[in-house]
Amino acid sequence: MKIYIAVPMTGLPAFNFPAFFKAEEDLTKEGYEVVNPARLDGMDTTGMQGNLDEVPDFSLKDAMKRNMAAICDCDAIYMLKGWEKSRGALIEIQLASYLSLKIKYER
Repeated sequence: MKIYIAVPMTGLPAFNFPAFFKAEEDLTKEGYEVVNPARLDGMDTTGMQGNLDEVPDFSLKDAMKRNMAAICDCDAIYMLKGWEKSRGALIEIQLASYLSLKIKYER
């Protein structure tokens, strides 16, 4: 089963990449094939404060197009704590729900 990780990023230290990588590790151990948006972004966020101005070459529009396509290719979505406060994660869960994907929540 292929699962996409959704988690708040903007405004969090290192864009919350450590949470993505921890979730990826845990889900892989559970047997999932994991789609990790932090890996798709392919950037080193060490020391960043989560402000998009810190990444001048980053295109939010391109990232969202890529992430929406990735979700369409998955069977499930994994919502990490705090997803309710993330505009991007709210869009991602709406798409997952519309596509009738399994929704898994971090406890």
